[in-house]
Amino acid sequence: MASSPDIPSADNTPENPGSGSPSDTPDTAGVTGGGQRRGRVRARRAAVMAVPATLAAAGLAVFTAQGVLGVSFFISGMPFTVTAKSLDGTGFEQFGALDNMIKDSPNEGDTGGQVLVVTSAIKDATLDSLCQSVDLGGINLLIKAGSGASKVKATDLTTDSTLLTGNAFFRNIEIGNDASTLNKAGVKGPEGVFSQQADTVHIDDLRQTNYATTAATFTLPGLKLSFSDTGC
Repeated sequence: MASSPDIPSADNTPENPGSGSPSDTPDTAGVTGGGQRRGRVRARRAAVMAVPATLAAAGLAVFTAQGVLGVSFFISGMPFTVTAKSLDGTGFEQFGALDNMIKDSPNEGDTGGQVLVVTSAIKDATLDSLCQSVDLGGINLLIKAGSGASKVKATDLTTDSTLLTGNAFFRNIEIGNDASTLNKAGVKGPEGVFSQQADTVHIDDLRQTNYATTAATFTLPGLKLSFSDTGC
């Protein structure tokens, strides 16, 4: 697969999915409450969601996914914010996915229990001054780490995001791969899904809105967990 030279990227943000209804949406006329919601869920799972989800820091891609789990667990449906002064990664991959909540989750709102996300996978990552916060309803659970000489380190890191911003630089980037052929971070996406990968990634002023994070190892020097009126 051909690779491109080093490519610095512009600062853009992923867009939210459109609200178009697929032609095979079940007829819910005369059905109330849970029947209408279940109809929406079936429609979401049946449709190929061609949604513009432009990588914020790179301004590069349109990701599509159909019934794909970005992570191996049900998400709570509560988004959380992650920021860092910088991120350096070796082995980078990215593709679209759908995260799922438990049945009748109190956090599903009008989503039908599914959230369209961009899954980013990094084989080895280093983050300077990590901050993570989640709004618990008037109070924020705040986690900070790696603000001194020792940085936060993670292996086999994946994040499922609806927003990613920053100033990014990629080395040997490949754009337009089939997600099932990715080989930089050890993660393979679904067949036929648009993706991209690079040997390395550097992002300054990283900010993400995430629904899930996984890692094989996660080292948090100087960890501080607290409650705060403000988030990251």
